Amino acid sequence: MNNKQQQMQVDKMGYDRSITMFSPDGRLLQVEYAKKTVKQGSTAMGIVCKDGVVLISDKRIMSKLMIPEAIEKMFVIDDHIAATAAGIISDARVLVDRSQLKAQQHAVTYDSKIDVLSIVKEICDLKQVCTQSAGLRPFGVSMLVAGVEEDGDIKLFLTEPYGLYFQYKAVAIGEGDAEIDALLQQKWRPTLTVEEGIKLGLGAMKDLLKSDFNFDRVDAGYIDVKSMRFKKLSNDELKRLIK
Repeated sequence: MNNKQQQMQVDKMGYDRSITMFSPDGRLLQVEYAKKTVKQGSTAMGIVCKDGVVLISDKRIMSKLMIPEAIEKMFVIDDHIAATAAGIISDARVLVDRSQLKAQQHAVTYDSKIDVLSIVKEICDLKQVCTQSAGLRPFGVSMLVAGVEEDGDIKLFLTEPYGLYFQYKAVAIGEGDAEIDALLQQKWRPTLTVEEGIKLGLGAMKDLLKSDFNFDRVDAGYIDVKSMRFKKLSNDELKRLIK
């Protein structure tokens, strides 16, 4: 390696290590690494249905000695808002704690339920700050935030590690996102019921995991328009839905 190549390598290491430094081609490498972390995370998906919204996630149990119920991939932010994540789940818990506090403060101040977009913006504001502050690293997690508004409007948002958010009808994140997104694009329709949405999501997860699929490994829940409350499904309920 000659001196010029060595200097280029040193320069690259500088851009690589600092979140506040753009590379010569206009990239923040630490942000891109955070996105790659999400890609390696266990799969999660959300599906908007005509009568509610469904969340399904893979808990990726690493050992037979682990207790599946102790692995947390579904988070309740408020009665009518829930989330799941892919990437570094400990990062997700910090964001969920902040969101829960925001929802509680809103309820005390205004005596009403917080809207889903306010929670999404709270999450993304903190994520964005961590892309421009020295000594910090980006949150290595993408989150799906789902909820039902007081007027019955059904919402599903994806929040990226760098603080951007998008609203979806159906979306997947994590290691199998491309395969599941392709399936959702083919099979999603606006007339899906919550039960049909759960069956679609579980079927997609089964196709992805193949022989590794089992009900201990998968979490599924939904929020329906009628109750406006998140409900997590038990293994027995999941087994009745997919055979």
